[in-house]
Amino acid sequence: MESFGARLKREREQRKITLDDISVSTKIATRFLLALEEEHFDQLPGGVFNKGFVRAYARHLGIDENQAIADFVAATAPSLPESQPQEAPELAAMAVRVPETRSRRGEGGIPWGLFSVVLLVMAFGFAVWGFHSREKPTGPSVSVPPSVPRETSTVAAQKAAPEGTQTASTDTTSQASQSPPAGAAETVTPTAAPAANAATFLVLIKAREDSWVSITADGKQIIEDTLAAPAEKSIEARNQVVIKAGNVGALDISFNGKKLAPQGRDNELKTLTFDPNGLRP
Repeated sequence: MESFGARLKREREQRKITLDDISVSTKIATRFLLALEEEHFDQLPGGVFNKGFVRAYARHLGIDENQAIADFVAATAPSLPESQPQEAPELAAMAVRVPETRSRRGEGGIPWGLFSVVLLVMAFGFAVWGFHSREKPTGPSVSVPPSVPRETSTVAAQKAAPEGTQTASTDTTSQASQSPPAGAAETVTPTAAPAANAATFLVLIKAREDSWVSITADGKQIIEDTLAAPAEKSIEARNQVVIKAGNVGALDISFNGKKLAPQGRDNELKTLTFDPNGLRP
């Protein structure tokens, strides 16, 4: 029977096609095409590439592509050993003889039913013995009397004492539970009294002439505009008052009702800062 590679070579030579022609058309290296014809399959890249080469080769020659691939798979399939068909009947015969031998041993040998019952009884006995051995105490046990709550002991003492003593004891117990222990006053935080309003100060500005001013009290913008004469502005604050004046010589400034000396010349730009102690240098 013609081999796979010989058939490809014969089909190619009948059509007078060279391997180089197929290589140029299919972009397959000539050495791979030659390996197909000579059936040197170990020289091929392997995997899906081999079937792709066969399909492209057959398409270029114009032969059946699927048949060519089937012939390639058959040619590359591993051959089975010839002795395998003969070994199969022997293995089958051995498989048949083994159950027969076991059945004969079961029939003429040990009575398996009785043996299984004996094993079951032994297992049950071991289980009972293990249960009783776990129940036995491993050492002397010491019984510890349960702790008696303080309330119970107090009630028992009250029952044993005379009626008058019992009443006094009850009053003492209630007073002790209500009154704090000695030294507790040191850890009790006294109720905070309402905080008194922090002291504030007052800055008064009076314009003798128009002046642009920017005033900030405790970080809050109060005014940023022209203070037209004879207008005045009163600013109350707790921490700080900042006055930026574009004509500081035209302003009369008082701190907490006390008039200050002039702080500059006319049309002079200056910044004045006040705190609770007065004008800061």
